[in-house]
Amino acid sequence: MYGSEPVGQLGRLARELQAERGEEERLRRAVAFIVGLVGGCDHAGISVVEGRSLRTATGSDEIVHRGDALQYELDEGPCLDSVRALRTVISEDLSTDPRWPNWSPRAQADLGVHGMMSLPLYAGERRYGAMNLYSDRADAYPPDDCQVADALAAQIAVALAAAREIEGRGVAMVNRTVIGQAEGILMERLGVDADQAFSFLRRISQASNRKLYAVCAEIVQTRRVPRLDGRQASETSCRSLPTVSAGRARATSA
Repeated sequence: MYGSEPVGQLGRLARELQAERGEEERLRRAVAFIVGLVGGCDHAGISVVEGRSLRTATGSDEIVHRGDALQYELDEGPCLDSVRALRTVISEDLSTDPRWPNWSPRAQADLGVHGMMSLPLYAGERRYGAMNLYSDRADAYPPDDCQVADALAAQIAVALAAAREIEGRGVAMVNRTVIGQAEGILMERLGVDADQAFSFLRRISQASNRKLYAVCAEIVQTRRVPRLDGRQASETSCRSLPTVSAGRARATSA
């Protein structure tokens, strides 16, 4: 699909992943490269970590989605082992592989899958998921294909890490902006300084069991000062709060 020179295609993948805006689009683009570059791969997909579970973010076809879903349901399979151990897991022949006694027979009988390779997607200590390569035949992954798959997984992991870091910085910047706007409203309405306004916001957040950003976003949207302990906030109630270091508090709460 993409030519015969893996190194050149890996460079192309890196550029195209960078050009895509959303994570789902990046992963779909990556899956197309996987099927085109790894000779033994008939179906490919990417599972991503969400909390303590896995979700199939994208797959080349229904075989991937069904095979992954079966692993999640049975809590066994090469994808789960790869993510948990942060290592590449290869099964040359599922019919003789004893590691997944419930998943392997069903993958063969229901899906026609006979070989599997799962590679972890991680950067540093962050686990992002796994790249899953399904094969319709046994003995599908010679060493050269394994090396190409490993290089692909590394490219995808780096792209995920970079994109999520940028996204996280953007969210943090938006959060700080909204918190600052809410502080400004309280300072104007209640005649208090920034530290006192921030203390008030934290107290509202704790009393209502809501995230600080959610409290601030509501204040910015409604332009109304929230109630504290069942009473409408007043200059006295806000000023009575202990003054904290606004910089230190924001660092731990934003």
